[in-house]
Amino acid sequence: MSFDAPLLVTFVAYLILILFLGIKAYRRTHSLDDYILGGRKLGSVVTALSVGASDMSGWLLLGLPGAIYLSGLSEIWIGIGLVLGAYCNWLFVSKRLRIYSAQANNSLTLPDYFENRFNDTTRVLRLVSAFVILLFFTFYTASGLVGGAILFENSFGMQYSTALISGGLIIVGYTFIGGFLAVVWTDAVQAVLMFLALLVAPTVVILSSGGTEAVWQQMQAVNPQSTELLSNMTLIGFLSLIAWGLGYVGQPHILARFMAVENPQKLVAARRIAMVWMVLVLFGSVATGLAGIAYFADNPLENPETVFIALSQQLFNPWVAGIITAAILSAIMSTVDSQLLVSSSVISEDFYRVFVRPQASEKELLMVSRGAVIAIALLAMVIASDRESRVLDLVSYAWAGFGAAFGPVIVFSLFWRSMTAASAIAGMIVGAVTVVVWSNLAGGLFDLYEIVPGFALASMVIVIITMLKPASDAQALSTFEKVEQLVKD
Repeated sequence: MSFDAPLLVTFVAYLILILFLGIKAYRRTHSLDDYILGGRKLGSVVTALSVGASDMSGWLLLGLPGAIYLSGLSEIWIGIGLVLGAYCNWLFVSKRLRIYSAQANNSLTLPDYFENRFNDTTRVLRLVSAFVILLFFTFYTASGLVGGAILFENSFGMQYSTALISGGLIIVGYTFIGGFLAVVWTDAVQAVLMFLALLVAPTVVILSSGGTEAVWQQMQAVNPQSTELLSNMTLIGFLSLIAWGLGYVGQPHILARFMAVENPQKLVAARRIAMVWMVLVLFGSVATGLAGIAYFADNPLENPETVFIALSQQLFNPWVAGIITAAILSAIMSTVDSQLLVSSSVISEDFYRVFVRPQASEKELLMVSRGAVIAIALLAMVIASDRESRVLDLVSYAWAGFGAAFGPVIVFSLFWRSMTAASAIAGMIVGAVTVVVWSNLAGGLFDLYEIVPGFALASMVIVIITMLKPASDAQALSTFEKVEQLVKD
């Protein structure tokens, strides 16, 4: 193992800061409500930055720059699709979900919300939604652990397996201690670091290479198609990239931030902050990948997803490189911690409390949640142990799974009074199964990103079943009407 002392010192300093926030959050976590949603006390700025950081993850600094470095500007359509999807999620979903989750018996998790929204006494809806969360979040968490392992491997000369364990221990540590507050506070710090790193790195590359025109010419010399927006683009390929935006309405770790904000009015300012942050960091991520094409023209990278790491280590002195390394880890940590927390909440709130120990104390539920963090992290490590795993591939699978299984259910449940528990269960199952099956097929129409058929089929099933037998439960209908009035106020 070999590394520069300045890089290690700055990196360790960052980790100490994260641990401090975790301990501080621990002192303010007194109940399961605090551990899962922070007592619904988030402000606009923290909500906005936390949503952005938990959303973008290592994909922003590893996956997307790697895709741009490998294929050129045509991959930018992923970013465009995400911006459109995120804006619609903030505009149409955030306020309604915040109000509805509070009115529906103070729901703390998505399975909790689904059951209370439809007054489902069978508990089937809670069970199915909890299973979907655990299934896809395990793969999503694995993507973050792969990203962390790549970072430690390239920065500190570790073996992949050692790097995987090191990154996992760091992330599990503060999530285990501080719960939701630790996650959102560290997310806010991580969002700022990611923002600065993605603006500085491509700017330095461009300036050191003679300006944007020189970089552009170098890119064209390496690959003439790298500067074309629609290079080798088919209709299926274009739709697959844009369709990433569909996934936003079904991501539990993002929706949890909406549910945790102090009051719905603060979501307006949060939306503006989050969208400005998102557009700028996506621009920086794309610019990093493009700059890498020019910078490494004579010595191509073996792993495209290391382009940001390689640029930071070659362009900056070790002290600055240490800060940027911390920023990359921030991006990875900011999503993995959220996924671990949501998954552990599902185990404690939706499985243990409901099916195992209905009379469990708050202390007991907190212990179960913290134990679940460790268990899920270990399972994700097993998946991430494959050295050939790609961050973007794992993220795209989990993103599609949540988008197709939960997206249509969330949208229809918030806007359609007549929707029923039966249609929600059917839509959820159809969406999840379609993603799993479609992702294992290839050629022709099956090259379309699996979120598209999954979302479409789930929506179709929900509409058909609801129209055949609309909702008649008085309590569910009354709550919907109350929420409609609160949304208008």
